[in-house]
Amino acid sequence: MRIQEILKEKRLTIYKLSAMSKVPYATLHDIYSGKAHIEKCSAETVYQIARALDVTMEELIQDCVDKSVDFDMFKSNVCHRLKEMGDIDFILHTLTSGDIPVFFEKKRYPECFYLLGMVDYLSRINNVDICNDFDRIRKCKLKEELYPASIRALKAVDKFHPEIQKAKQQAIPEFKRFNIIECEVRDVV
Repeated sequence: MRIQEILKEKRLTIYKLSAMSKVPYATLHDIYSGKAHIEKCSAETVYQIARALDVTMEELIQDCVDKSVDFDMFKSNVCHRLKEMGDIDFILHTLTSGDIPVFFEKKRYPECFYLLGMVDYLSRINNVDICNDFDRIRKCKLKEELYPASIRALKAVDKFHPEIQKAKQQAIPEFKRFNIIECEVRDVV
């Protein structure tokens, strides 16, 4: 639920929320107007706002989390498909499915880059020539690094947690090229 909807539903102003939550008015105004993103706020700020509005922290950041959860589910499905098909069949299936250019055209860049990163990674470790059809896409990358859910959770609590740097160092190069931090694609249950 977006903060605008909650304030409207509870008939509160930004000023009143600021007084109730002890979060500066300017911060709340920036969140309300879209100038700042609530998911980028400290856990303490999100907690204070949620408590003042009598909602959970999850409800406050739900819109932001949904996109990440969808991508995490996509990654899980891709990794399960890899496990079921094997490397070479996965590469062939992905290249012939047309999914990579379709995701790119629909501007679903995380999905596009994840699939292409996976194909390139599997090609490298299996000594298979890389398909040059996607060289134009390989020149692109996400604006911000995209981490696995576990690292995002750490980052929300402590932006300088050592595991974040460790994940970046251990990231598979074919994914990292696209700003996707992925260390393990075979550890799926």
